[in-house]
Amino acid sequence: MREDRCDVLVVGGGLGGVAAALAAARRGRDVVLTEATDWIGGQLTTQGVPPDEHPWIEEFGCTRGYRALRDGIRAYYRRNYPLSAAAAAAPRLNPGAGRVSRICHEPRVAVAVLEEMLAPYRAAGRIRLLTGRTPVAVARDGDRITSVTLQDANGRDTEIAAPYTIDATELGELLELGAVEHVTGAESAAVTGEPHALDGEPEPLDQQAVSWCFALEYRPGEDHTVDRPREYAFWRDRRDGFWPGPQLNWAEVDPWDLTEHRRALFEDGSGRPDGFGLWDFRRVLSRANFAESAGIGDVTLVNWAHIDYWLGPIVGVLPEERDRHLAGARQLSLSFLHWMQTEAPNSRGGTGFPGLRLRPDVLGTSDGLAKAPYVREARRIQAEFTVTENHVGSQARERRAGAARFGGRSGGTSGSIVGGQHDGEFAAEFADTVGIGSYRIDLHPSTGGKRGPRTFVDIETWPFQIPLGALLPVRVDNLLPAAKNIGTTHITNGCYRLHPIEWNIGEVAGTLAAHCLDTGLIPRQIRSRPDRLADFQRLLAADGVELAWPRGVRGLKEYY
Repeated sequence: MREDRCDVLVVGGGLGGVAAALAAARRGRDVVLTEATDWIGGQLTTQGVPPDEHPWIEEFGCTRGYRALRDGIRAYYRRNYPLSAAAAAAPRLNPGAGRVSRICHEPRVAVAVLEEMLAPYRAAGRIRLLTGRTPVAVARDGDRITSVTLQDANGRDTEIAAPYTIDATELGELLELGAVEHVTGAESAAVTGEPHALDGEPEPLDQQAVSWCFALEYRPGEDHTVDRPREYAFWRDRRDGFWPGPQLNWAEVDPWDLTEHRRALFEDGSGRPDGFGLWDFRRVLSRANFAESAGIGDVTLVNWAHIDYWLGPIVGVLPEERDRHLAGARQLSLSFLHWMQTEAPNSRGGTGFPGLRLRPDVLGTSDGLAKAPYVREARRIQAEFTVTENHVGSQARERRAGAARFGGRSGGTSGSIVGGQHDGEFAAEFADTVGIGSYRIDLHPSTGGKRGPRTFVDIETWPFQIPLGALLPVRVDNLLPAAKNIGTTHITNGCYRLHPIEWNIGEVAGTLAAHCLDTGLIPRQIRSRPDRLADFQRLLAADGVELAWPRGVRGLKEYY
């Protein structure tokens, strides 16, 4: 076994992991950043999901580092692509003109920009990036993590020791390997007090669906039909009680009111990819943005509810069951593609869009599917402070309007609010805020545990803060989360899991690790002492981390 050492070990190269590595290196620390695949970027790249963001993202509501990523992506297109005159003149270029975000772009461009952001630190030797490394063991000495063992594709192990370890894995893998107290699945209302939590017992195996995304272009008049997938008949005939008809179907459930909502591939009915349908929802290249002579056509990323896989979880089960569900998710995606190409009703009154063509190059794979499944939910630390629906949900807040103060101490599921706002029009304000975010609580259909699959849970929220207590494990002193593994519940994970929030969390984790090394303190000592906490918050603010929302910002109902 090879051995290595560093100041800060970041396991997982998603958005949170990259942000953590950059933050620690910026403060002069020696960082090792590892990633299981050959791409960094996580949900933005390896999982093929354009950024899910709030409506104020262009003006405020993210860190300076995340804004640099967005600006870098636009600059990359301006430097390297033959833009149309209109696109070149657009100050807020949206390469794909997708509706889900103000900046929909190719995953491989995000990889290039993230590599650019890491480049000066790698040149200086402050960040060492190890791709193709999977964590297989965690060593502990009492309440401290001492090392993590990572394995490459050839089965060779490397043990890396560090004073601080950051878990930025997509599934919170170090929590299980290191026996760090954590939660999976859905808690019960009796534990969290949340209006939308489960009645009765918790369901650790009730986890949000995963989706295996893929990239498509459309070439009318051509035939790019994929071979009939092995499980095609199963998915064509599959019916669940909450889903309208078979799963291979243009119909879906409206997350807001759970009624049937029928989609179309191209909303204008013309068969052209320029309508207001599924096609342009997560489109990452729009032909209108590029010179006609370049031959760049539309490319869209399929991450629609139709490919949500809810037949079983991938966390908390045996490896063979996890692998079976991951294979099932791949089969569902390929089956939906084959259905679109062969049996889907089309605008001509017939069936099929055989001109739909996989674009493996967009995702850096040979088969056209993303390198990894889109994971919406992971293991979550048992934290010093847990964010619940009662802190961020607008309905829950309105019910509690008039309350003078949430009670609570470290370790509880409620915490003190400062600022005196209790009129139901703001999320809870945390004295230990280390960032901000905003998104609806958007829970996709889930595996359901013993109760069987459950439908969407969609809850309006107020723009919220990220409390430092949600990043601190209840016992382990030198492990920090930097992804979907912070102290949220199954419910609030649905609004804390998005791209800019994960980046913010990672940036805080990296800064905190470096700051603790500089001061000789451990994270909980910084949170527990007001003077130390204020020093750390000033440090974050100087680095471009926004700690509070402007008072004029309200909920998202009018936007969505």
